[in-house]
Amino acid sequence: MDKLSICVTLAYSPAPREVIEKELVLPFKSTVQDALNLANVAEFTTQADYQLGIWGKKTTLNHVLNDSDRLELYRPLKVDPKVARRERFQKQGARTTGLFAKTRTGGKAGY
Repeated sequence: MDKLSICVTLAYSPAPREVIEKELVLPFKSTVQDALNLANVAEFTTQADYQLGIWGKKTTLNHVLNDSDRLELYRPLKVDPKVARRERFQKQGARTTGLFAKTRTGGKAGY
């Protein structure tokens, strides 16, 4: 690769348990918008329903990319993880999870 181009990885998940990674070669000083246009990501998503990040930190469409950046597209969550965990815990009951999952015969809960 020459000094006039950069290599960027684009990672996104169009559906649960499905991850797609694309290696993109872009001109030097390319923006996030340029990378999305080259990858043709807009075919399954609109700009309003996802967020962008580089190595896990939020970014904007006009951010200039560096060589070896990992551009990530984040789908919106359907359920808040805290709420989902709380509901799972209520369904399972207090004695079947965590410290209380295994008990000795005749032992008290949590020991």
